[in-house]
Amino acid sequence: MPRRFYEKDGDLSLLKDKTIAIIGYGSQGHAHALNLRDSGLDVVVGLSEPSASRAKAQSAGLRVLSTSDAAKAASVIMVLTPDHVQADIYHHDIAPHLAAGKTLMFAHGFNIHYEQIKPAPNVDVSMIAPKAPGHRVRELFSEGAGVPALVAVHQDASGRALEQALAYALALGCLKAGVIETTFKEETESDLFGEQAVLCGGVCELIRAGFETLVEAGYAPEIAYFECLHELKLIVDLIQEGGLGYMRFSVSDTAEYGDYTRGKRVVNAGTRREMKAILSEVQSGEFARQWIEENKTGRRNFLAMREEAKNQPLERVGAELRQMMPFLKKKKETGIPAGA
Repeated sequence: MPRRFYEKDGDLSLLKDKTIAIIGYGSQGHAHALNLRDSGLDVVVGLSEPSASRAKAQSAGLRVLSTSDAAKAASVIMVLTPDHVQADIYHHDIAPHLAAGKTLMFAHGFNIHYEQIKPAPNVDVSMIAPKAPGHRVRELFSEGAGVPALVAVHQDASGRALEQALAYALALGCLKAGVIETTFKEETESDLFGEQAVLCGGVCELIRAGFETLVEAGYAPEIAYFECLHELKLIVDLIQEGGLGYMRFSVSDTAEYGDYTRGKRVVNAGTRREMKAILSEVQSGEFARQWIEENKTGRRNFLAMREEAKNQPLERVGAELRQMMPFLKKKKETGIPAGA
């Protein structure tokens, strides 16, 4: 069983005399910068000169430097930009200032695990990965709570890499909920598999297939949207609160019986074979190679798929129906991005 750490395991004094550079000010970046600042630590934000996030960070009272200057000034450098740009940022702006004794940190292991970033052996390399979006990390910290996180150490040049990572987790608020020890390999591969097979790829295709099945059978698109997408949150909230058992306790006996007798016909042996194939592609590095190549060649396929997804009937119907539900929080594309 992996080790678990709580507030008693964190020592904030390990970071008190250090400058911490948060590289990026997107979803995770803004939460890390503000939480660490509010925990009494010296924080700078590293952003490129044209970044639209510079004004946001400055208006929050944070000191903003160029990415290169932030890396030069800091003893601890947390990289929170999107995976596909991290290697370029590292080689151009961080590596020249990564002197012996410094610490390089990540919230996802992709670039270390797939060797797009190879730090010199004289620096600590660690990870604190909150298991929640950045806005939730910030929200719960502000309420005096925290979200769970993972901790991993890739290089321990100082002999205290884990202790310092736990100090960072304490400042972020995660030790209030608990931090579980993992490795860069385990975090990266399990995270990618979960996104592709279940949380994003699996769920999105299941919703779309259910919607299209009902519409093709003659049911109103509005009814299909409610049954296959809108009500999903109700089910997921129950599962998150108490597991599958609590969800089944909370729904009707009819729904529970349908769950037991029909669910395996959707997620069947063929589905499981594909899940294993997806995991194999993650483990072998095939997915990483495809994604890295896609970004090197202009992201044409990715952008085409994004545009196609925006124009699906499911999305058009949903946009209309959500106008009936002002209680839903508006999700604007101009909000805080994944990284900046």
